[in-house]
Amino acid sequence: MVSKRSRALLAALLVAALGSACAAETGADGAAAGRAGPAAGRQPQRPPGAADALTAYVERVQKAQAARALAARKWGLRATPLAAPPPPAAAEKPHITFRKGFGVGDPALPPVFTTVPTKERIVFLTIDDGAEKDPRLLEMMDELDVPYSAFLSDYLVKEDYGYFARMRDRGVALHNHTLNHRYMPALSYAEQKREICGQQDVIEKRYGKRPPLFRPPYGNYNADTLRAARSCGVRAVPLWAAEAFPDHMEWREWDRDLHPGDIILTHFRGREDWNGTMPDMIRQVMDVVTAKGYAVARLEDYV
Repeated sequence: MVSKRSRALLAALLVAALGSACAAETGADGAAAGRAGPAAGRQPQRPPGAADALTAYVERVQKAQAARALAARKWGLRATPLAAPPPPAAAEKPHITFRKGFGVGDPALPPVFTTVPTKERIVFLTIDDGAEKDPRLLEMMDELDVPYSAFLSDYLVKEDYGYFARMRDRGVALHNHTLNHRYMPALSYAEQKREICGQQDVIEKRYGKRPPLFRPPYGNYNADTLRAARSCGVRAVPLWAAEAFPDHMEWREWDRDLHPGDIILTHFRGREDWNGTMPDMIRQVMDVVTAKGYAVARLEDYV
């Protein structure tokens, strides 16, 4: 079902749209403005307008949430994931800056952050590296209609480029996690640039677009990392505020909780690496996110 907050918002928009449509069709005296009445015995034809578009939107939201509820039962979630609000317009995206204490002395470099500044009760799901290529993950996320972003390392992805092409075709944005997942601060500037720009080239060649986002392996970086990333076309460096596993969550913040705009990290892993499968991990993280009253939104809509 659509949440109370969503229903209230949609109802308010629908009332406003209906009012605007009526005002546009009716003059101050209640008569039709500048139009002859319908022929005898025929009903007036109202042209489609904002009210019709909004009604159609409400119906789409309701159908999508009904489908999500069925998928949630199929995949064993405790509750139906909440629907994210409409994303901001491009001109209204939040201004991203370095998280306090994460800067390297040059605010002009791509900002490093763990949370997107927003008041909406949304979080962002990101998956790193590309080791596990479980087809059930693609099916599950498609049916649940939960957005996520992938940060890929070529040494793992090259085992099956096609898997991530299928992911891209489902609307998932593919971003940079370096060629070989090396510890960046130990490398020279030239080596770091090779790792980052090389992966930009791979993703552009294989998937058609140079990524705007980059995540350094292990979350470790220095000024050279950010300078190299900027030279490769990277605009921002999202880290994470929480990390998801199949059986628990780990937290960066002292209160061990989610906050509006938090970025959640997890990894492409299977039973040989952790206590569960990729669907087990998604089930865990979505149960936590939904129970805390958050929806998962698309990171690229806000950054």
